[in-house]
Amino acid sequence: MRTVAAFGAEAGPYDVVTGPDGALWATLVHAGAVARLTPDGRVTTHSLDAPDCGPTVITPGPDGALWFTRYRDHRIGRITVDGRAESFALPTPECGPYGIAAGADGALWFTETSAHRIGRITPDGEVTEFPLPCEGFPSALVAGPDDALWFPLNQADAIGRIDLDGTVTVHPVPTEGAAPVGITSGPGEEDGSGELWFVEIGAGQLGRITTDGRVDEYPLPDRGCRPHAVARTPDGTCWVTEWAAGRIAARTPDGRITEHPLPSPGAEPHGLTVGPEGDLYVALETGEVVRLGTTRP
Repeated sequence: MRTVAAFGAEAGPYDVVTGPDGALWATLVHAGAVARLTPDGRVTTHSLDAPDCGPTVITPGPDGALWFTRYRDHRIGRITVDGRAESFALPTPECGPYGIAAGADGALWFTETSAHRIGRITPDGEVTEFPLPCEGFPSALVAGPDDALWFPLNQADAIGRIDLDGTVTVHPVPTEGAAPVGITSGPGEEDGSGELWFVEIGAGQLGRITTDGRVDEYPLPDRGCRPHAVARTPDGTCWVTEWAAGRIAARTPDGRITEHPLPSPGAEPHGLTVGPEGDLYVALETGEVVRLGTTRP
């Protein structure tokens, strides 16, 4: 494991994703900036128009740009690969946008944590909002294999699904106090159906939900590790950031779990992504983006 970029705790790297240009893009939540970094260590930091806007989760968009949530000033941001940034105001004040993903309809979909809504924004900035049936604090969001959008409901101990027409379905998880946060998509392994994987920050578990709503849960070795984000590699391995423990965990399809310590126990790992060359990259809010030299657990 090695440091790819060191920004300092005052910058607060929060999420990292592989962009359409083959570079890595990271949000700097405390600095109000987005950074572009290459695997060989070249870094370009793009300051946004509001230092306290809180750029949080970032994703490639359908238009070749990167889109991200601005959690603190309640806007959706967009940045091109050459660094030109803009943002879009949301209709609901103090809505707390957090998770964001590109949908099969060519729009970006996002969660509004404080407003308990799911939002949709087109590449030209037109916003539509969909209320949820419960005040569940929707967190991360991902496009599923069924073309719907899936999201954990952190305060409702459930996983939500929204169709492209705005129809919402809620699937409870078995464990009370699970508080799911991160979610990722992946192909089905057992019966050919689609499936998604999520992490339960309150219960210290990894969860699996099929597109027809069947849920399984898998305890992590340290139930107090506070798992935050999850990514899935093509071999079916789930990689998890253990926020409270300062570790990365990997679970293979046969159920074997291995853990990888980070440079310091207080590293605060949040987002993670598989890079263009197949290595795993992790954003540490204490100031670094690090590379785990293999995606083999």
